[in-house]
Amino acid sequence: MGFVKRLMEGYEGGLRDEAMTPMQKIALRFVVIGLLFYGLAALEGMIMRLHEVKPLPMIDESHFFSIMTVHPMVGIFGSSYMIVFGAFLFLTPYLMKKPIYSVKLADLSWKLMAGGTFIMWLAGFLFHYAPLYTLYWPLPVDFKQFNLIGGITYIVGVVGIMVGTFLFTYNIFKTILYTPEGWERQPSWELLKSTLGLEGLLNFFRREKKEHLVPLPIAAIGRGTIDMGLNAIVISSAGLLILIYFLGELFGASLKDTWVDALLYKNIFWWGLDLIADGLVLIFVAGTWYLLAMLISGKDLFMQNIARAALFIEMVVSWTVWSHHLMSDQGQPNILKVVSGEMVTAFELITQGIAVFITLVTLWRARPLKMSNELKFLLGGILGFMLAVPAGIIQADLGMNRVLHNTQWIIGTHVHVAILVGLTMTLYSAIYILLPILTNNTVKLYSQKLANLHFWLHLIGGIGMGAFMGMAGMDGMLRRAIYLNGEYNTYMILAGICGAMLLAAFVIFLYNIVMSFGVRGLIAIYRPAAVQTNEAVLPPKEES
Repeated sequence: MGFVKRLMEGYEGGLRDEAMTPMQKIALRFVVIGLLFYGLAALEGMIMRLHEVKPLPMIDESHFFSIMTVHPMVGIFGSSYMIVFGAFLFLTPYLMKKPIYSVKLADLSWKLMAGGTFIMWLAGFLFHYAPLYTLYWPLPVDFKQFNLIGGITYIVGVVGIMVGTFLFTYNIFKTILYTPEGWERQPSWELLKSTLGLEGLLNFFRREKKEHLVPLPIAAIGRGTIDMGLNAIVISSAGLLILIYFLGELFGASLKDTWVDALLYKNIFWWGLDLIADGLVLIFVAGTWYLLAMLISGKDLFMQNIARAALFIEMVVSWTVWSHHLMSDQGQPNILKVVSGEMVTAFELITQGIAVFITLVTLWRARPLKMSNELKFLLGGILGFMLAVPAGIIQADLGMNRVLHNTQWIIGTHVHVAILVGLTMTLYSAIYILLPILTNNTVKLYSQKLANLHFWLHLIGGIGMGAFMGMAGMDGMLRRAIYLNGEYNTYMILAGICGAMLLAAFVIFLYNIVMSFGVRGLIAIYRPAAVQTNEAVLPPKEES
């Protein structure tokens, strides 16, 4: 009975929500749902890993590829997007020292994101919708490969996610730019210039430098949000195009040989999809590192002006880097392969290197520091990108791309290390440091030993899985393929062991969080009455 009571009530009383603002609760809603979707994506990854070692009797080929289709979508949109949205919808008003523009829009956003992800997942689970790679396949539609109901269900889910993303984008910029009722008029245009980095550029040509009106993390949030909004437009358009093709086939008006040029479609699609990697991962992560470094060290960020300039350059780079996805496409112009695919991609090593250097120097100048959970996971996230970004630069070479393209190297050594070690460990660091802020210090972590175990299992498992998948790729193992002869079983078994470590790390973390909050505390943050007013997170502006 003692364990059951602790489980329900939480450690030292768990979450007490009576003093929490609506935005604190909504941020927790995003994060909790995002963590659950992460667990689902991790479970799907283990199913595919086991199937690649020895085909599972309950998983046929269509189901395997439907899992492969929804796995990255659940991981990116259902997990990473949800956690990032929750954190930034809270941090933007928190750092701007004014209320969120609309609590109701924030509440609607998490519902659309969560609902859309679940509906999209159902398209794979129930209807085995399997175009092999998310929204991208060699047009046109072939009903022998695609299930009509599954495709429509999938697109409905994608629409929900994209609408939630648009609401997030609108809410973020309105919060930065608007003037709360009863406040002195705020300079919206000047705030926008500071957010986009235009003020910083103009400062290079001024004798008297103007002060930045928004904190550095807000600049990162704003610039990354622009990329996220552009990506949502492209993904929404791709989903609409798929729906048109489906309906055309259904009503006998086939569009197989008309309407869309395949190469043009691939360029537009990859331009939009790559904005996720560069907008969400590189820009958002760099801004998060800067914020975490300042919060952990208690010091101002080292080389702040350089950091702002690097964020602006990264945003521009993210608009011009997409062609590294098409370096093995024979129809792609060579000028795009060289300039966009090789040269601009290589420049990302510089911008990300600047972010790593600034973050580490900020921490170094504040030593000695306690090796807290947030510091350990921040360092783990930095290590993840120090491994994954050079791996991406290697494959963005015309010669190496011939060897590595479409192999396990890309999805393992580059993508999984970047997402699972770099991005996810950074998000874990943010969760650990925001936990007392979001709960007004009412929640105490249940077990530090479990937190340490979570760290080591996740770090070793993430790097190990990416390494063994990369080794299989260098030996010729293709991605999006099933091998029935056991040719790559040694690599897949070792990668599976590391994947099991990742899954175990998540279960340990989830258990630690549930025991800290209490089941009743977690349920309480979803009460509808919690979002009826728009309350400021911080004291009134004149007291700040």
